[in-house]
Amino acid sequence: MKTFEIIEGNVTTPKGFKASGIHAGIKKAKKDIALIVSEVPCEAAGVFTTNKACAAPVIVSKENIKDGKIQGIIVNSGNANACTGEQGILDAKEMIHRTAKALNLSEESVIVSSTGIIGVPMPMEVINNGIEKAVEALSYEGGADAAEGIMTTDLIPKAVAVKLTIDGKEVTIGGIAKGSGMIHPNMATMLSFVTTDINIDGSYLKQILTETTNQTYNMISVDGDTSTNDMVAVMANGLANNKIMDENHPEKEKFLEAFYFVHEYLAKTIVRDGEGATKFIEVEGINAPKVVDARKAVKSILNSSLVKTAFFGEDGNWGRILCSVGYSGMDFEMEKIEIYLSSEGGEVKIVEAGQGTGFLEEDVEKILKHKDIKITVDFNMGIEKAKGWGCDLSYDYVKINGAYRT
Repeated sequence: MKTFEIIEGNVTTPKGFKASGIHAGIKKAKKDIALIVSEVPCEAAGVFTTNKACAAPVIVSKENIKDGKIQGIIVNSGNANACTGEQGILDAKEMIHRTAKALNLSEESVIVSSTGIIGVPMPMEVINNGIEKAVEALSYEGGADAAEGIMTTDLIPKAVAVKLTIDGKEVTIGGIAKGSGMIHPNMATMLSFVTTDINIDGSYLKQILTETTNQTYNMISVDGDTSTNDMVAVMANGLANNKIMDENHPEKEKFLEAFYFVHEYLAKTIVRDGEGATKFIEVEGINAPKVVDARKAVKSILNSSLVKTAFFGEDGNWGRILCSVGYSGMDFEMEKIEIYLSSEGGEVKIVEAGQGTGFLEEDVEKILKHKDIKITVDFNMGIEKAKGWGCDLSYDYVKINGAYRT
């Protein structure tokens, strides 16, 4: 039974947060600048791309959030400001400067994020005018507009909110995200911004965000490409007035459950909106000797182009799944491994003792006709487990990315 309630909402659902999303002109028509601001300074934490060719906004924001205190986030879509040299750094800092000045905040209390085409100089006159418009448009109902403002090839905006009670006080967590392609474990072209009004210790917030990211965003895959611009940022402004949340708080587990749900929901929604995706695939590795082993196997299956294309073709090719486990780097025993396929169409064991089970093809066909499919890999070697999410690889994915810049 959940200890929290899922409600309709986003980053402006928690107390004291305003947001906006406007069209500045970076993109032809759709919203392309978003702004999220708290009434008061926040405890904050961020996790960023592992790509060595990281974008200018990542470099600048990592520095600004280092002390765990921010109050605003400015985001643009349509241009990644990646691989743009020293000018890119200057442009990212200029976005922060303009935002901070317009909000009467210190530059250190604002971080910046960008997403879009790589290697193109930022249209700073357009962006600076857009920042002014975004500040003017700020409202306590602006979260939905902000969710649209961060989108690129996304088909739908991604948002979620939950509420729960801590110390007798109502606490709310809300989030928005974007991501559709270049999605691969270790962060990808995905942005996630989460706000909460909980009163929380800053070091504890950083700890749980890192742990949650490893279990959610780092366990999704659309196409195996790790982006230059990934960012997950959380802002907690304390306006719920609960007793400070930390690792010793008696209701810690209740908060962690809700916090995890928000991030898992956003991560899974990114996968469901994968470019050209027709299948949503959940992979769970169970009874592994170590969590790290289970994660290796799960990620390897999700990243396999051959597995992805087999699911697009609704082909129960168990050999591809087993093969991807084999090169995952996990040390397992072939004679112990079992693999199951399941969906609303039923469940079938497709591998036993490292070999095919001689299942009926029509039984597997019933499973694969559904959009949501689960692969369960039982290693029979321990008690640890891990879960991840991905999608198939379709003709449309090639069309979308073959003409991305045009």
